[in-house]
Amino acid sequence: MKKILGLLAMAILGGAITLGGYKMLFNDQVIVERTLPEPIKTVQTNFNPTYKKEVAVVNSIDFTLAAERSIHSVVHVKNTAVRTQVNPLDIFFGNGNGQRKYEQVGTGSGVIISQDGYIVTNNHVIANATNIEITLNNKQKYPAELIGTDKENDIALLKIDTDVDLPYIPFANSDNIKIGEWVLAVGNPYNLTSTVTAGIVSAKGRDLEGNSAIDSFIQTDAAVNPGNSGGALVNTRGELVGINTAISSKTGSFIGYSFAVPSNIAKKIVDDLLEFGAVQEAILGINIDQRDADIEGVKIASVADDGGAKKAGLKSGDIIKKVNNVKISKFSELRGQLTAKRPGDFVNITVDRDGEFITKNVKLSKKDSYISRSLSVVLKDLTKKEKKKYGLKGGAKIITNANKNLDYYGVKEGYIITEINKKPVLNANEAAKAIDASYGKGNPIYIEVINLEGEKERYAFR
Repeated sequence: MKKILGLLAMAILGGAITLGGYKMLFNDQVIVERTLPEPIKTVQTNFNPTYKKEVAVVNSIDFTLAAERSIHSVVHVKNTAVRTQVNPLDIFFGNGNGQRKYEQVGTGSGVIISQDGYIVTNNHVIANATNIEITLNNKQKYPAELIGTDKENDIALLKIDTDVDLPYIPFANSDNIKIGEWVLAVGNPYNLTSTVTAGIVSAKGRDLEGNSAIDSFIQTDAAVNPGNSGGALVNTRGELVGINTAISSKTGSFIGYSFAVPSNIAKKIVDDLLEFGAVQEAILGINIDQRDADIEGVKIASVADDGGAKKAGLKSGDIIKKVNNVKISKFSELRGQLTAKRPGDFVNITVDRDGEFITKNVKLSKKDSYISRSLSVVLKDLTKKEKKKYGLKGGAKIITNANKNLDYYGVKEGYIITEINKKPVLNANEAAKAIDASYGKGNPIYIEVINLEGEKERYAFR
């Protein structure tokens, strides 16, 4: 028994000694590591795609909503004009007066802009029409009344009466549209009703070579053909950003470029026609220096003594860079901004003056001088004092004369035109339009003037 207990004690003592030695020699903590792959590093770049942006891109190229919202608001415009054809053989052989009347039919598109039936189209779509008919997308036909036109910007306003509220396209701010943005052209090319084509905005403030009227187009590559004139250019939300007006083509068909009057200009013209019956043109009161084509902006050559530009502190040599934070790089862009404004409006004009950028708040003036290109004269509205002096209700004063025929007969600067073709002249704008409508087209033009001595004189020109 004593022998067993002694062996047990020896075993316990040996185990204790072994354990103590192990503690002394191997007391460091043992750590078990698990190797994981190194996480991927993220590097920020100029393009950072996110889920929201991807959704926006996907939605922006889906044109179904824009087409659905606009297609029922674009109409077919049919105009009928009575023409007179002269056959000299009838006169020679005594078969009549040589005149034959016939109807000429033209077609185009229009855009409904209100529930009660106001429609915008191009002036050239309904020019000289004796009858205008509107066909809705549901094939219903209505006679249209011509409310007013603006030949210079090629915009006309029509009105139809219906028993129901009509679908219409709301105006968008055309200043906000960006180059590269998707747009849709909606119209009736070649009498193919309810046609939608897509493209992008190729340029803004585009002036067409040889076009002296409109020079602030939106240019797109959406397919536009004859019959699209007066139709809608809409963004991907179905809002009106322009009125399709022209194409650049050698064949008469679309070859890649189309042009639209910006919606801001169209809306301002519509508002003027409804409120005043005529377009109210706004000017800064400056003359432009166009000699240096390399300047980015519009250089001021001089400022008028009675214009808003001088009162605001603009000076000769200033280079206009912005209008209300809209960048101006050429004259057509400046004109586009001013065409969308009214006399009396205030605009912030930012100019570069000797390297320093200065912003002036300018009150726009009413345009009172107009050019008759066919007669080569500049005409100006009469002042209240001039009307009272000569007992006139209206008239147009010649302030610049470059016409040799007028010089030959002694008509000078300062003469006042009171009648054209035996019709009273109310203002310079009407006088310029009346002269250009008849002079140089084979028909004589009769002009009554008041000379510098206050005497009436009458002239006839061809």
